[in-house]
Amino acid sequence: MAAVMAPLLAAFPGRPSHVCVLVLGDLGRSPRMTYHALSLVRNGYSVTLAGFRETDPHKDVLNNPKIKLHEFSDFKALKVGPRILRYVLKVTVQAAQLLWELLRIDPPSFVLLQNPPGLPAIAVTWFFCVLRRCHLIIDWHNYGYSIMSLTNGPGHPIVRLAKWYEKMFGRLSKSNFCVTNAMKEDLLHNWRIKAITLYDKPASIFKETPVELQHQLFMKLAVDYAPFRASSDCTGTNVEKCAFTEKNLASGTVTHRAGRPALLISSTSWTEDEDFSVLLSALQDYDKLITDGSKLPSLICVITGKGPLKEYYCKLIQGLQLKNIQICTPWLEAEDYPVLLGSADLGVCLHMSSSGLDLPMKVVDMFGCCLPVCAVNFKCLHELVKHNENGLIFEDSRELAAQLKMLFMDFTSDSSKLKQFRRNLQVSKQMRWDESWDQTVLPVLREQYRT
Repeated sequence: MAAVMAPLLAAFPGRPSHVCVLVLGDLGRSPRMTYHALSLVRNGYSVTLAGFRETDPHKDVLNNPKIKLHEFSDFKALKVGPRILRYVLKVTVQAAQLLWELLRIDPPSFVLLQNPPGLPAIAVTWFFCVLRRCHLIIDWHNYGYSIMSLTNGPGHPIVRLAKWYEKMFGRLSKSNFCVTNAMKEDLLHNWRIKAITLYDKPASIFKETPVELQHQLFMKLAVDYAPFRASSDCTGTNVEKCAFTEKNLASGTVTHRAGRPALLISSTSWTEDEDFSVLLSALQDYDKLITDGSKLPSLICVITGKGPLKEYYCKLIQGLQLKNIQICTPWLEAEDYPVLLGSADLGVCLHMSSSGLDLPMKVVDMFGCCLPVCAVNFKCLHELVKHNENGLIFEDSRELAAQLKMLFMDFTSDSSKLKQFRRNLQVSKQMRWDESWDQTVLPVLREQYRT
């Protein structure tokens, strides 16, 4: 055993041009970190992208010869015993597993770590960097302790310990990036950690979808999801139809159907920081408006994503008695998600930041597709959503229902509020991820980690 471990524990620095991008989570649901990997490769680095692979990342990552995926095996926690004991055991096993996996990768010149989750990742990665004589960079997306407090309460001993741990070991990093200016200020004043703000920006794959590509995706989804199918009385021999579009098979022309439903989309990780009962309640109010005679379109509401509370909310959805709204909850392939965003009429965001300091990446992606958004309000949302300019901000389900009524009234008209928001997004010339990364991250790497 000693003979096996000796070369792994040898303290030598990695190749200057090799980087480990590390996520103690699912790579397929960590888009910002995969964007980091692609940007590093584009600038001449080779990358080991390490994490769990519950879902596949985008094909641009999978097919890139300079990105090597290093998959972790997931640790299944015990189902019995005191909760605190189970948690301590899980963290201990994950720490040992993570160190072992890091020692097996090609030695990097630095490790770019996502936080959260940071327990035990920050401490283990720092120790690994000491062994390998490389540098640790933390990309702060939120605070792990604040997420834990949603289920345990801010005064719970585990939460207080997690906060101390995050602050203590977070200071050991060589460089830091974070997602908002509000978090940058909080890290500096409360944690004495200097960070550089790197806002989430949409990748180039997020853009408005041509109607022909919309039709292809709708027909694909219609195979498994009934809301995308055309009603039985709308079929024809020379026309291929779905709920939103139709294709003339003779000419190949694709158009939106007259009187089509509106397409509402939201994406989620189905966690405690998103209360989807707000959306469901608003949809019930909207449905009643139509039943009572309001001239509003029917809705198809698509909620994408995976997460621990999905089953709970799916049961709530099944219990709704909606006459004019259909809801489906698919998991989309990485390549299909931006196409669907670019096909939708309105996005809804229910992200309530556990720390009040992070921003929802889903809204960034929606704006990349020039998709207007209704977003629930929280502390630093103004850094992203401009009320009555690129979308609307709401406080509760009643306000959201009123916004849905206003936005979907004559929503296909060029003079509608929805179209106005879309035009504002089209002319805003948003900065894309590559440009932002080159301006913010690349100078830091070149200055501190010269290749």
